[in-house]
Amino acid sequence: MALALFRQLAAYNKWANARIYAAALALPEDAYRRPTGVFFGSLHGTLNHLLVTDRIWLHRLTGTGDAPDRLDAILFEDRAALTRARLAEDARLIALIDTYDAPTLARPIAYRTMAGKPHEQPLADLLAHLFNHQTHHRGQAHACCSIVSGTEPPSLDLLAFQRGIQAPDLAALI
Repeated sequence: MALALFRQLAAYNKWANARIYAAALALPEDAYRRPTGVFFGSLHGTLNHLLVTDRIWLHRLTGTGDAPDRLDAILFEDRAALTRARLAEDARLIALIDTYDAPTLARPIAYRTMAGKPHEQPLADLLAHLFNHQTHHRGQAHACCSIVSGTEPPSLDLLAFQRGIQAPDLAALI
């Protein structure tokens, strides 16, 4: 059951990212970068943060890929480059989840926090955190889109994903 759920959450994550990125790409540059009061300042800062944390966690889980050293790092100033990186990271996450089996999800994973403190937790707990963290900050990105555009951004509800509402083809938008 847990494995199927994590596969669904990885697919949902890609879907929701495509929907929020499409909304972000449609904004004028000044609106996209406007400070909105969210934790990472703007839509641009929030989307960068989500990529930063995915890279950190995927590095912790695989030992490969970039692992930024700051949670507020701006990895890409250019929206198109950020979008391409997001597409790649979503594909990487889905591919990783597809390699797991039920016993692997129970396996403890040792890692260090950003402050260097050692921790160890079951893989399933870390994946639950990763997807919850994405949803939390994607909600902030959704609020940013509302604030700067004055319009309602696309639904990011898991139920909408489960009902088969389509996501835009991000590669075609950049």
